[in-house]
Amino acid sequence: MKYRRNIFFGSTGFAFVRRRASGFPGLWRIGNGPVFAALDRSRKFIVLACWILISVSCMRSPNTIVIGSKPFTESFIMSSMASLLLQDRGYTVLERFGVGSMIARQALLAHQIDMYPEYTGTAYTLYLKQQGQMLSGQELYETVRKLDRKNNIAWLEKSSVNNTYAMAVRKADQRQIGTTLSALARYNRKHPGELIFGVDHEFYERPDGFKEMARAYGLKLTPEQVRTMEIGLSFESIAREQIDVAMIYSTDGKLKKYDLYVLDDDLDFFPVYNACFNVHATTLKNHPEIQPILAPIAELLDNESMQELNYRVDGLSRPAFLVARNYLREKGLLPNGDPGL
Repeated sequence: MKYRRNIFFGSTGFAFVRRRASGFPGLWRIGNGPVFAALDRSRKFIVLACWILISVSCMRSPNTIVIGSKPFTESFIMSSMASLLLQDRGYTVLERFGVGSMIARQALLAHQIDMYPEYTGTAYTLYLKQQGQMLSGQELYETVRKLDRKNNIAWLEKSSVNNTYAMAVRKADQRQIGTTLSALARYNRKHPGELIFGVDHEFYERPDGFKEMARAYGLKLTPEQVRTMEIGLSFESIAREQIDVAMIYSTDGKLKKYDLYVLDDDLDFFPVYNACFNVHATTLKNHPEIQPILAPIAELLDNESMQELNYRVDGLSRPAFLVARNYLREKGLLPNGDPGL
């Protein structure tokens, strides 16, 4: 089986990205970094329209699956795993990798993609607009799965990966700041204006994001204390002491690379964010075998293994596709030494 790499889209703007200069003739890579978030509204609209046009106009055989991903490492890895397993079973896979949460969701609702990895907490708060009492991981999963039936979205098996949001500080500063978000708020009250926060653009505005978290913890900040940036830049910025507190994902491989301390969410503000594949109901009806094909991904992955895989990409600069492929081979889910790679 020769595994094909198709089009990555979104995190590099609208581009057919170039092939990687390596011994893997079918492997594509994402250009030189994320620029989609930097585009103005009108250009984003053009980019999205072009992307949708490609998806709609592409001549798809009945055995073709279009897989999306969000614009960060973990999502690239999980989507690559799905792509590899489906290709190994004879499917043709088109990849539309690297778009924001809302674009991926809308593309799935419109059936312009067939599937992508999503998070229970994101669906609960951002898409389904649910509020109220804190739910356990299983309760949250059952709730979003039930509510999304009317949207023709099927949730496959829930993984143990809980990629929740978190705030991290340098270990040298943790001794003064404390170990919890409540302690961070107390420190900020005693030292107003001292701490600089680096926050992802999307996270800053989300209902489960930074503003609401700050309100819940009584964290009163001036505009000068908050800098919005791509999440990948947060790590570089905190290492260079340009910011003091970084918004991160709890399974991020860069935590290991930069040796940061993750503050405890002691008020349990953030929902559980278990990673699961979302599949359009029509796709799953036409291809019910997709569920057992992808089930091993959910069974294998947990926070520890996911952080290690993320580290192999972000810390060791290995392509997400190769990290995904090698992990599946390690677990006996793909044949070793395939000549097509």
